[in-house]
Amino acid sequence: MTLPDGVRRRLADDDASVRLRAALAAGSAPDRRFVDALVERCAVEPEFFVRDMLTWALTRHPQAVTVPRLVAELRSDRAQARSQALHTLSKTGDRRAWPAITRALLTDADDEVARSAWRAAVVLVPEGEEAGLAEVLATQLGRGGRETRLSLSRALLALGEVILPLLAAAAAGADPRARRHALATERLWHDPDAGFECAIEEAKRIVALGTDGRKE
Repeated sequence: MTLPDGVRRRLADDDASVRLRAALAAGSAPDRRFVDALVERCAVEPEFFVRDMLTWALTRHPQAVTVPRLVAELRSDRAQARSQALHTLSKTGDRRAWPAITRALLTDADDEVARSAWRAAVVLVPEGEEAGLAEVLATQLGRGGRETRLSLSRALLALGEVILPLLAAAAAGADPRARRHALATERLWHDPDAGFECAIEEAKRIVALGTDGRKE
């Protein structure tokens, strides 16, 4: 089926401003025929601001059309396709997508995919399933660089008190990176204004001293 006004062609234009206007047009006048082209472009679009507009355009379409297409994209071999689909699902807030947020995605080898999965999961998790999600997320403590660790801390903190026993267990574990990350996240739980960098520095000091930092 031919897309109205050549949207698919303009979404693939060499000029990012043309692609941006095409995504804006697709969101401003939603048409279910746009959905496949928008999702396909998300998988390869190099510019962040265009990807952001593509996501917005998709959220303007009926979820009954977009959510199944986005869920299908989670099986893509392309990391960006998985990451952008997860990001867009988090923006839809449609909990029918929850079963598709698998452990494999939450522990994906690609940091950006995993981060997107964590953000989507805390938005979509059904009431009563927070503890199970927290258990999976806790296995990722100590992973990656600053931005990855900060994303995980934020996701864990969004789940509430169910994370506290898991953080305590990780803080007493053998992996120093996981210990530091757990202690920093626990510090942020008790003092949200502390800041991630300060929390990490304090956690490093505690681990170096060989203590869990808790008062007797």
